[in-house]
Amino acid sequence: MTEFDPTAPRRRFQTFDDPSHRKGPERIEALRAGLRETGLDGFVVPRGDEHQSEYVPADAERLAWLTGFTGSAGTAVILMESAALVVDGRYTLQAPEQVETGLVTVVPLAETTAEGWIGANLKRDQVLGYDPWLHTPDGLARLERAVTKAGGTVRAVPNLVDVVWAGRPKPAAGPVVVQPDALAGETAADKLARVRAALAEGGCDALVISDPHNLAWAFNLRGSDVGHTPLAIGYAILPRAGAARLFLVSPNVDPALRAALAPIAGILSRSDLDDGLASLAGVRVRLDAATGAVALKEKIEAAGGTADVGKDPITAMKAVKNAAEVAGARAAHIRDGASVVRFLAWLDGAAASGGVTEIAAVEALEDFRAAGGDLRDVSFPTISGSGPNGAIVHYRVTRASDRTVRPGELFLIDSGAQYPDGTTDITRTVAVGEPSAEMRDRFTRVLKGHVAIARAVFPTGTTGAQIDAFARAPLWQAGLDFDHGTGHGVGAFLSVHEGPQRIAKTGTVPLEAGMILSNEPGYYASGAYGIRIENLVLVEPRPMSGGERPMLGFETLTLAPYDRRLIEPALLDPGERAWIDAYHARVRETLAPCLDAEARAWLERATAPLPA
Repeated sequence: MTEFDPTAPRRRFQTFDDPSHRKGPERIEALRAGLRETGLDGFVVPRGDEHQSEYVPADAERLAWLTGFTGSAGTAVILMESAALVVDGRYTLQAPEQVETGLVTVVPLAETTAEGWIGANLKRDQVLGYDPWLHTPDGLARLERAVTKAGGTVRAVPNLVDVVWAGRPKPAAGPVVVQPDALAGETAADKLARVRAALAEGGCDALVISDPHNLAWAFNLRGSDVGHTPLAIGYAILPRAGAARLFLVSPNVDPALRAALAPIAGILSRSDLDDGLASLAGVRVRLDAATGAVALKEKIEAAGGTADVGKDPITAMKAVKNAAEVAGARAAHIRDGASVVRFLAWLDGAAASGGVTEIAAVEALEDFRAAGGDLRDVSFPTISGSGPNGAIVHYRVTRASDRTVRPGELFLIDSGAQYPDGTTDITRTVAVGEPSAEMRDRFTRVLKGHVAIARAVFPTGTTGAQIDAFARAPLWQAGLDFDHGTGHGVGAFLSVHEGPQRIAKTGTVPLEAGMILSNEPGYYASGAYGIRIENLVLVEPRPMSGGERPMLGFETLTLAPYDRRLIEPALLDPGERAWIDAYHARVRETLAPCLDAEARAWLERATAPLPA
């Protein structure tokens, strides 16, 4: 078994710095001074960047810099006498730990939206500022309705956080490289032909690609402008006829990529985007409703073009993986599974002695993945929560919060990796020492929901919302639930959170063969422990003998054992037991050849059939 040496020098893909909330008062006061200078009474600070992305480059981490909140979703509203941070159910525990709650009120999204808070707190005749690059047309319309209802007005202004952010990082300038056709499974030229056909069908003459994920997929390129997601930040203008134009922030474009794209696209600087948009006079331009900023719409219309706000057709195309991407995902999960098993075997011995901290576990898992080969990055900052920290859904360990993994507790680790052939995301919850009867009950109920999703068979046209309840039913039977979606889409060496597909109460997009999603129900006992079990699954055709309709099901991609010590067999029905035993047998047969003798022996024990 590979040994983990805590003193060995190694490259790290994530840091454990404390949040900056201790500087919140002076930073918010600086912003309020800017409000006074510009004649504003408030300013809206969304989490996203000008592409409305979940993961953003360092120079766009405005919300974290201003408030200390490091979650991937949230909106702050700063008024002269009050301020709020609106977050969803994933962050209702984390946010109060990171922000100065005496200065900024944390508002759960379940209680009200940012617009709702504005409507209740903005006074008549007050003016609320916003950055037109950080809001979509739909988002701005909601904001305007709320402000108008309160008797105020909105005003577009340059971003005031940028003005007061001393030492703001410079834009990223990492290399932009080719994603080989063998891994992409389709040439960029063929992809663009499909996109152009969709534009023609929709009556549009051009597309502004505002989502860097779509840019990466359509042009078979990858970058390093954003941590954990291989994106090159920028835009593209794709006309129905003629060459496309890419406008990239990073000047560091690999000559091989320039050569590959030369027949179909020119590569320019982000600073040339205004000129590109000015050339769209008389053109009907599709602008993505989800990621296209108000500023883009205004510039298209100022040039004499028509902004057709709707769906970027690339989003749906990217979601359905082709044969090469599916093969890459399977290969990446075997490599990743072997690394996770080595880690779990190491953890099983090291944690029992009380010698493992949350940060040490993160670093150990990263080392095992690096030793497994082809690791490009972690796919998101690892969630490593022992005991009560595991109950914080998107907990991010810092040097201040780091705690030892102790006997008698549960340890939750949610992590993933970026490989050139695929993106992984896996969560395992393990017992350290002897778990309580309650822990076993809750874990088994979560596992039953997880297995229900894995075994689901459903007709084409079924949405994620229609099967989300499968994961919750065993918890509901005990009066329990969890406050996040059951599954998100996953990219092919792209974002670990990819739409439009999802398994959630709000998942309205029909699932299609080739889509990859997570299957991750959970249970969280605040202040005590958290449980989550996550595998990635591939939607696949599932022919049914004698069936009348085309059916779909899931192939489980992730390969790693569940902690048998936490499973209460009496709560399982025969079908669930059979599925778990068969999954464990598959994990053992697939991964054993990748492991040394010690890790194989551990895996044999961890995947033994459940006791009668």
